[in-house]
Amino acid sequence: MTASSSLRLVYLTLAAGFTAACSGDGMDTQSASAAPDATAETPVAQVLKPPPGIDVDRSTAVGQVIDSQGRLGWYPHEGGLMRYRVNIRFGMEPNTMPDQWHFGRVSAVATDSNGDVFVFHRGDVADPIVVFDSDGRYLRSFGRDIDFANEHGLRIDRYDNVWVTDNRDHTVMKFSNDGELLMTLGIEGQAGTTDETFDRPADIAFGPNDELYVADGYGNSRVVKYDADGNFVKAWGTPGSAPGEFDLVHSVAVDSQGNVYASDRENNRIQIFDSEGNLLRIWNHLGATQNIFITPEDDVWVMTHRDNVENITYDTLAGRIMRVDIDTGEILGAMESPGHWIDVTPAGEIFIGSLTGNVFRWYEDWLDTEEAAQVERTEEP
Repeated sequence: MTASSSLRLVYLTLAAGFTAACSGDGMDTQSASAAPDATAETPVAQVLKPPPGIDVDRSTAVGQVIDSQGRLGWYPHEGGLMRYRVNIRFGMEPNTMPDQWHFGRVSAVATDSNGDVFVFHRGDVADPIVVFDSDGRYLRSFGRDIDFANEHGLRIDRYDNVWVTDNRDHTVMKFSNDGELLMTLGIEGQAGTTDETFDRPADIAFGPNDELYVADGYGNSRVVKYDADGNFVKAWGTPGSAPGEFDLVHSVAVDSQGNVYASDRENNRIQIFDSEGNLLRIWNHLGATQNIFITPEDDVWVMTHRDNVENITYDTLAGRIMRVDIDTGEILGAMESPGHWIDVTPAGEIFIGSLTGNVFRWYEDWLDTEEAAQVERTEEP
């Protein structure tokens, strides 16, 4: 297919999408005088536009927005729109933390079986791990005695133990749910590639038999596997861009079959392995994935960016939350969000840890045009 015929198809698709969106609603239309001709050399835009104050029905409108003069506009959400609303100041409004504590850069967030929310951040005022109930009310905090060098990853296992990575002190730590230090992997302050050392580990994941996988990470280019007692089992991965090689393993997750999903962030891909490190397949279409979360039902969620240059240059602001089909890799839905870390609760709420110093709580809901307008008129600025 030539470039010009490809462009004509885009216009045709959009015209059909806007026709479906606007028909029967009494909307004004703007269109070319004739339907697009698939044999014409010059693409002709035919777009039905709603009048001011009326929104396009995004459940039926497909393709990139193009107006009647052929000007390119918004792209659709990858995989379709996800209908969520968001609390952008979870844990901070109202602020129930002691002495008006506030977050530094929020690197990670996770929820336990009680629905409590654990926030891992890089601030100097509040304790590094702060725990809230599901409504954002402060419960407790811990970790001030650890002297973290750089707070990075936090996950909670099925026993409600809290695991964190310090990616400058080269350690992985396991805490009880109330903050007692139970285990440390790695040697504090010592980078290395041995069975006992890490080099700036980023993330942790748990296998079906309580195996532990570490994304190791910033300095090394490998995934490290341990048994349930923290004994080294094996490691795989070397620096590079060939299959099975890594350029910054930033996140790791495990599905119900024990397959391991590793975010190869600087190579803009996710590599999928069996539990022994044999490469199964590669997803190259999701960009620079910051974080991967897989539910017990094998729903795959990612916090991602178009590529790592954009991720770093925009300081994580131009991110996407995506839901991905585990079998095909197809994007099932997407929405914009800054973010570094993602956690999805059994109730379907999405928590995002953002380096902007926020925790975002996304919950399923949607506003129609008039409802959105009323919110703007009635809420305080």
